[in-house]
Amino acid sequence: MKKFLIPIGVFVLLGILLAYGLKLDPRKIPSPLVGKPLPEYHLPILESTGKKLSNSDFRGQVVLYNVWASWCGACKQEHPVLMQMAAEKRVPIVGLNYKDTHEAARQTLQAAGNPYNVSIVDADGRVGLDWGVYGVPETFVVDKQGVIRHKHIGPISMEDWQGTLRPMIEKLSAGG
Repeated sequence: MKKFLIPIGVFVLLGILLAYGLKLDPRKIPSPLVGKPLPEYHLPILESTGKKLSNSDFRGQVVLYNVWASWCGACKQEHPVLMQMAAEKRVPIVGLNYKDTHEAARQTLQAAGNPYNVSIVDADGRVGLDWGVYGVPETFVVDKQGVIRHKHIGPISMEDWQGTLRPMIEKLSAGG
């Protein structure tokens, strides 16, 4: 009888852990980079040949970085929200085109509209790796000093924009 208690106990413990894990929100994966400077980058601009941008180009302003790709279905889902965010002109939106081809990315923006003030190209995914990108889309709010203040995993909804991102950007822009 005693030899059956250990496997049963292990089974019950695994069941409890599984039940707990199923209740967690995968969009709330903590990022070790929140509160730290955005890792340095020096990347080509999608819409331009030869020009590159780096972190220093955005110092002194709050910036929203959106990691996206033409092959990403969830990016297409959030695209109308990004277009509305861009129309409000509350914050510069920088696209980080992730593991994509220039041509596919350009065609996507041409067909669906371009919400980005500028889109930079991370063709090999190294910058995304430095930023701790798990997948696309992901969005980062970076303050005037270049410090990551928020990371949003998954597509942005209007509720995310109005309830979390916009108030945070307004607070950071006002100096808070």
